[in-house]
Amino acid sequence: MGLVALSLPAGARVVAAEEDFTSVLFPLLAQEPRGVVVDLVPLDRLADSLDGAALVAVSAVQSADGRFADLDAIADSGVPAFIDATQACGWLPLDASRFDYFACGTYKWLLGPRGCTFMAVRPEAAERLTPHLAGWFAAETPAASYGGPLRLAGGARRFDVSPAWFSWVAQTGSLELLERVGIEAIHDHDVALANRFRAGLGLPASGSAIVSVPPAPGAVDALRDAGVMFADHGDLLRFSFHLYTTPDDVDRALSVLGRTAAG
Repeated sequence: MGLVALSLPAGARVVAAEEDFTSVLFPLLAQEPRGVVVDLVPLDRLADSLDGAALVAVSAVQSADGRFADLDAIADSGVPAFIDATQACGWLPLDASRFDYFACGTYKWLLGPRGCTFMAVRPEAAERLTPHLAGWFAAETPAASYGGPLRLAGGARRFDVSPAWFSWVAQTGSLELLERVGIEAIHDHDVALANRFRAGLGLPASGSAIVSVPPAPGAVDALRDAGVMFADHGDLLRFSFHLYTTPDDVDRALSVLGRTAAG
């Protein structure tokens, strides 16, 4: 996001979701002193607010509560789009080719360690990017490791940075597993468990693998004591369901939440 934000011209108008993750918003908001205008609107009004925008930036799936961006409407708008798929890639079938910029941190649903990130860029969109982070790895060959002039790779590598080597070794095994199981099968597994959880809480079914609920008094400590993994956002507790989650895990979380609600 930072690379795209830095490449925006002064005066450009960007539209983003006001409730989005700060890693999407902050790189854009940091450009306001040089004249970039950032309009933050509710997620459900995003696609209706794109007239005159130079860029729309949004998470495909909201980190806080699992809501979806209207990717079809964004793609159909014709406005250049940056899609953060960190909370989507690995369980939600997606077509990155529909958007100018498509990025994903792999430490979430791609089962990778921190230190790996993917970004896909349309060739015509790449022409609008300046390789602000260019170092030796952005060069076409190792022979360009010393001295000028600027000799960048012709492909997307010119936007890359030196890899966190051990992280990528571990990431390879995770990607092979995900490919072997298949994203469609993972999607069905994850959403079924999320809906089992939602049903146990009396909530309607949804298509998201993320479920966020307000905590009952004592729920946080009780869940931790029971070995339930979740994210505590204060006003919401976020539960995410993936390959490693089982029906027993779901039922254990429901049991704890039931006891704390009753208490």
